[in-house]
Amino acid sequence: MSANADVLPRSGLIGSPAQGKTLRQVEVVRETNDWNPEDFAREQIRGLVQRVFFASRSRPVRQVVFSAVGPNTDVAHICRQVGQALALETHADIAIVSREQQAAEIVQAHPRPARSPGIKTWSTKMAINLWRVPGFGLRESGEESGTGPYWLSCLAQLRNEFEYAVIHAPPAGISSEAALLGQLADGIILVLGAQSTRRATARKIKETLEGMQSRILGTVLSERRFPVPEQIYRRL
Repeated sequence: MSANADVLPRSGLIGSPAQGKTLRQVEVVRETNDWNPEDFAREQIRGLVQRVFFASRSRPVRQVVFSAVGPNTDVAHICRQVGQALALETHADIAIVSREQQAAEIVQAHPRPARSPGIKTWSTKMAINLWRVPGFGLRESGEESGTGPYWLSCLAQLRNEFEYAVIHAPPAGISSEAALLGQLADGIILVLGAQSTRRATARKIKETLEGMQSRILGTVLSERRFPVPEQIYRRL
């Protein structure tokens, strides 16, 4: 992961006490003299995974939706990182539900049989307990894609085979489907572009999600750059 694609969990920008505890920024203390932005990013992702999936025993989180505020933020890469980090923290089966064009083309070229033996049979196994699930391949016959019954069916299928699911949703700023998913799943995490997301836009989307009873778990700051000298970051 390059320095200009760093990821940080944050809550200060749009966090709300009404939503319970949101993600806190993870502070990392390093004793080495060499500061590596890729190692730093991995540590932040690991901290996010621990806080989201393992911090609350009273209200377990199993299915989490990731949605960008704007259309140009790379959420797919973040979902892969979260899924891979989660796979290292547990032996449970994990699904990364993808929306990437390549996954859609695979499903269109090889449609799922009407009575599939299971999601894992038409998904890509990435690790011993990690699968990449084409998001466009979960639809049951008779269900309209993107509706409440469609996603209820999808999430129920995922729960049957996977203990955890990392779901790549459409951008929250241009699609009501993200809010619907945030309502039906265990929660939603908004992905903000450090160089592109406006505070007013993020607040408006947050209010919309809250109005639809979506559980906002926190935010991720993507595309972060480090303009100050490296020597300063060595002291973090």
